Amino acid sequence: MKKQARSTPSKQWTQPAAVPLVRVRRAAGAVSRGWLIAGGRVIPVALGRGGILANKREGDGGTPRGMFRPLRLWWRADRGPRPRTALPIRAITAGDAWCEDPASRHYNRPIRRSTAGEGDRLMRDDHLYDLIIEIDHNTRPRIAGRGSAVFLHLARDNFGPTAGCVAMTRPNLMRLLARLGPRTRIAIG
Repeated sequence: MKKQARSTPSKQWTQPAAVPLVRVRRAAGAVSRGWLIAGGRVIPVALGRGGILANKREGDGGTPRGMFRPLRLWWRADRGPRPRTALPIRAITAGDAWCEDPASRHYNRPIRRSTAGEGDRLMRDDHLYDLIIEIDHNTRPRIAGRGSAVFLHLARDNFGPTAGCVAMTRPNLMRLLARLGPRTRIAIG
């Protein structure tokens, strides 16, 4: 009898299973430093200069306490390859900004930057916004003055405080992106 060759399944890259819950907690003794816990990993993060606040207000420098969902990844295509993630992805262009004006009907939404230059520019000279995970803080309903442009993004080299976001190193953010999905919950506080 002749032996048949065994076929082996082809090895395909598969997306790791999305983590259902990501926790962000303040580090002991450091208002603007914390830990992000996801899928068995604990990684250091920078928080807002005001720490984690239950009553977030525009300009207070606080990272909002609460339960959030990741909405999409904003990505600088000129600064790196497209990351692997189950989140929707949008490339950042020179005209992209985020409205932080509580008096605007576009408050806490992405906008096209006008010649007046209003809004928080998403295409920055530093690398903080090379990768931005938009979360659903203050979105439904949007309440003027309750905080805008709260993201997960890249940290400064010295892990200095953010204006209210959660920031981490590029390698850690890339690993996190591979494990986030639209149903993931992000618990801050």
